[in-house]
Order: sequence, then structure tokens, then C-alpha cells
Amino acid sequence: MKIQQLTPELSLKRQLETGNEQQLATVRTIIADVQKNGDAAVAAYTEKFDGVALSDFKVSAQEMAQAFAEVDVQIIADLTEAAQNIRLYHEEQQRQGFQLPLADGSFLAQRILPLQAVGLYVPGGSAAYPSSVLMNVIPAQVAGVERIVIATPCDATGKLPAAVLAAAQILGITEIYKMGGAQAIAAMAYGTQTIAAVDKITGPGNIYVALAKREVFGVVAIDMIAGPSEIAMIADDTAFADEVAADLLSQAEHDAMACAVLITTSETLAKNVQIEIEKQLVTLPRQAIARRSIEDFGVIYIAQSIADAVDAINQLAPEHLEIVTENAQVVSEQIKNAGAIFIGRYSSEPIGDYFAGTNHVLPTNSTARFASSLNVDDFLKKTSIIYYTEKTWQDHAPKIARLARLEGLEGHARAVESRAWRKETI
Repeated sequence: MKIQQLTPELSLKRQLETGNEQQLATVRTIIADVQKNGDAAVAAYTEKFDGVALSDFKVSAQEMAQAFAEVDVQIIADLTEAAQNIRLYHEEQQRQGFQLPLADGSFLAQRILPLQAVGLYVPGGSAAYPSSVLMNVIPAQVAGVERIVIATPCDATGKLPAAVLAAAQILGITEIYKMGGAQAIAAMAYGTQTIAAVDKITGPGNIYVALAKREVFGVVAIDMIAGPSEIAMIADDTAFADEVAADLLSQAEHDAMACAVLITTSETLAKNVQIEIEKQLVTLPRQAIARRSIEDFGVIYIAQSIADAVDAINQLAPEHLEIVTENAQVVSEQIKNAGAIFIGRYSSEPIGDYFAGTNHVLPTNSTARFASSLNVDDFLKKTSIIYYTEKTWQDHAPKIARLARLEGLEGHARAVESRAWRKETI
């Protein structure tokens, strides 16, 4: 992991992952095929990419029960407690609509309603992610979504990870489909003979999933275009090198394109973290992935001050930010751009990934400048309501008509004034 000085001219923003033309062409072909051929296309791509021929994509009640039985009882207890923490946190995000009274009985209002159906993508591949089930499903449930669908790729035997199904069962989710990639996104967006279309798709995935979500946006809503995982840390000489290294590697092991950045005011810590990274990599089961991430996207910056470190972080806008410094909470209050902030030595990033209750679906690629973590609002829609009485209309119709004519929209003006004409002829 290279060490360099943090200088004002450095640009720390990540390049947005947009895929290449070949990947985009592949995704568009898959989407068009699923639109046209439905289940048959999904089956063909599942066989091609996942190596399994399926006659039925839906997970059966028997498969759910069997998976639940396979998972260790302590893991079930841990998932259940994590789910309770996540639900408690997200319940605090609930809000009601409002009604704003005007004169003479008129009013304006906002009605907040849940989406009717959402599709949640749970990635598969090199690891199983029951935590993704919890993080996507629970805010949707808290919002009041009636139909929640999970799509996740199976292995070459047609099985899904038992822990993923167990997490779904803990939450009462029964509509689960064995399908992944762009074909899963297309199936949920457009519907097939087996799968009814949804209103929104959330959840991370590989570049093909990300591109597919971008392509179907407008037909359905999406949460975000998730890129590779990121962790940044601000640390001073109060931090321990072995703990800092472990936290950086916790994200590097996700993906060869994951980004791990340390900004420190301590040259000694920087050198010791560099040594610790190498030491810990040797025994890390996902060493090959983490090593590529650290070598290609891992950097230790030495800053002149904590203020300089804060400025750099606000430019980088990382997905995860850990602050391990003296007065870490005070430092955290200066952060404007980060998906999630972890304060102090005992708040390592995996605590948020799995258990604390905050959501781990977070903005990447510097989009924390304007985006938020997945939350209850993502599963709600807000409808405006207007009620004008005759008196309120009489008071304001001339003003509205003048504003319409100012913009050259005579039809708008006449629509408001037509009430006056009808009243005079009755």
C-alpha cells in the first residue's frame, strides 16, 4: 500500500464506474430478450451464466424450510437480533403526511403512501449476503410495501445460500426467485409469465446489474447505481496500526476494485499500517481479491493537519468513513460528504454492515455529495393534494390567469376562468 503526501492539488474523487460499450450492448440485448420472451429468456441466461437449467425460478416453501434448518441456531439468533436493530433504527425514519389549512375551508395537503411492489436484488457469486436481505427488506417493510420480491442468483446445482433464505424467512418474505444479473433486473422491471413487474428495484450487484438498473430506470424506479465498495479513514497517533489495517482490509476483500484510503497526520502510523497490511494479507482467506484492491486502489496519505484530512474527505465523499482520532466526535461534525460515519476505535465499519441498525446500502463513487443511504423514504411516494373552495378560487383566479398568460399559456388561463363563465350561465 503506497504512502504519499496529501497536497491541495490532489483530486481524490473516484472515477464513476460506467462499464464499456460491450458490456452495455450485452445488457441491452438481455433486457430486450426478456421483454420479448419472458421466462424462456430468463431460463436461457440462467443456464448460460449460472450453469443451471431451471424449470421453475421460484423458491418453494420446502426449500425455505430446509434452508432454515441448515443454518446454525446461533446464526439465526444473530440475524434475528440484527433485524431487530435495523428495524428499530428505520422506524425512527417514519413520517406522516400533512394538511395545511387555508382560508375559507380550502387546504393543501401531502399524502404519503408506500410503493405497492418492490424488487430487491441480493448479489451472489463469490459470497453469500444475508445482510443484504435485511438491509433492503426491512426499510421497505417499515414503509408499508405490500409486495416484496427478492431475486438472487443460484449456484450450479440450483441452490441458494441457506443463510440468505433464512434471513428472508425471519422477515416473512416468501416470493424469492433464483435469477441474477441483467436478466433478473429486466424480469422484475417488465414482468414475465411467472414474475409480476415491480415499481422499484433496489440492491447492489456487479457491473451488469448496475447497467441494467440504469437501463430500466424510468420504467421502474431504482435506488442508486452502486459501484465497488469504499472505505476511508482519518487517523492520528492515537490509533493502533493493526486495527486500522484490519479495517481497511475489511472493504478491500469485497472486490478487486474496492477502494481503501487512510489519511493520517502521523508518519509513524502510516509506516506501521503499511507493514500491518502486508502482514495481515498473508492470512486473509480472500487475499487475492484484497491484494489487488490494495495495490490498485489503496493509498495512505500523510496530511499536515486534521483540518486538511477533513477537506480531503469532503472532496472524496466516501461510502464509509472511520474517524479514529483524538476528539473523534468533534472531527465527525466537520464531515459534510460521507455515506456513513463511524466514530472512534470501537466503531469499526463491519458493525454498520451487519448489526448496529444503520443501512449498509450506501452511495459510492463520490455520490455521497448528494445521495443518502437506503432508507424508508426510498419506498414511499408523496402525493400533493389541493382543495380550493369557491371563495378561495374567486380570490385568486385572476392572479393565476395573469401568470398563465405571462407564460403564453392561454389554455391554462381559460381553464381557471371557465368556472366564472359557468357560474354566470347557471
